[in-house]
This record gives sequence, C-alpha cells and structure tokens, in this order.
Amino acid sequence: MASSSEDMEKHRKQYWFVGWLLFGCTALTLIVGIKQYYNFGEIFDFGAPGVDGPDFAVGLVIACIKASLVALIFMHLNHERGLIYKVLLFTTIFAVALMALVLFAKWNPIHEAIANIQSQFS
Repeated sequence: MASSSEDMEKHRKQYWFVGWLLFGCTALTLIVGIKQYYNFGEIFDFGAPGVDGPDFAVGLVIACIKASLVALIFMHLNHERGLIYKVLLFTTIFAVALMALVLFAKWNPIHEAIANIQSQFS
C-alpha cells in the first residue's frame, strides 16, 4: 500500500510541475502579445510594433509546447508507442507548416503590388 501512495505523490508532484510550466507558458504568450505596449528589451523584439508574423510564430510554438505537455502528461501519451508517436510527429510537422504559412503570408510582397495597381486606377 505504501508504494501506491508514493506513486500517487510522485504523480501529484509531476502534475503540479506541469501545471506551473503551463502557467509560465501562458504568461510568456501574454508577454509576446502585449510587447507592443511595453519595452521588454531586445529579447522580445520579433519585428515591427504590433502583432506580426514572427509574433504569431512564437505564439504558435508556445501553444504547441503547451499542447504537447497536456497530451503527454495529462493524457498519459508519454507511455504509448507506435501509432501515437507517428500521429504526434505528423501534428508537429503540420504545426510547423502552419507557422511557415503565417510567416510567408506576412512577408508576401503581393500586397504592395496590389496597392500600386489600385493607386494607378484611382
């Protein structure tokens, strides 16, 4: 009986640790989101004032980390094998591809070309 109580205490500590990590990641997401209003120095300066592509990318990375923690620890997927890891790998690749799309959309110069064409007809 003592071993199961010790196991529960070990898991409880792990859950609290992951909970605090999730709280810290949420605070970091908030800092990235409000950095336009406050001067946090060069470390959080990912681009122009306001929320832009790199800010979205950093936010998505933090969200992926949080989702991975929840899936691996709270859903007990860290003990699974095979198909679960393949699904997680596909999800990670998909998330990185979505982040790349956000960055490519931000850096796409077609908006300037459309504005130039519209100004010619105005």
